[in-house]
Amino acid sequence: MKQQSMDSIENTVNAIAEKYPLATTPEEIVPSLLAHFNSMDVDVMLDFYEQDAVLVDAQGVPQRGREQIRKELLKYYSVQLPMHIIARHIFVAGDTASLVLDWHIAGQAPDGTPVHMVATSNDIARKGPDGFWRYIIDNPFGTQVRSLY
Repeated sequence: MKQQSMDSIENTVNAIAEKYPLATTPEEIVPSLLAHFNSMDVDVMLDFYEQDAVLVDAQGVPQRGREQIRKELLKYYSVQLPMHIIARHIFVAGDTASLVLDWHIAGQAPDGTPVHMVATSNDIARKGPDGFWRYIIDNPFGTQVRSLY
């Protein structure tokens, strides 16, 4: 029974990996990000982050680790609208990539509220030992001016 349960979990993980593949090259990072985010499944999206990743919230507060990132992602998913991205810059040095992305989420939330989120992110991805690129810093409002003091 225990082995059957483990096999079922492994089959589910493999099915998700096939449907939402992680990037194996820097050029694949943005399409992979869009596929993961637009799955509207927080667990699928969490696979896009390294275990100790940081997502900076709209107030500029770093949310560390997958549990904190999960809570922040649920805010985005509450509007149930897809994200659109235009890559402005992707710079790569070895196994690290810096991404500057113009993104927006627009439409009508399930409760009828109009949604229009537009920003430019400043994100960092790293190629892991498994050969896949994952986010280590997700800063969706990265170019927003904030006070340092």
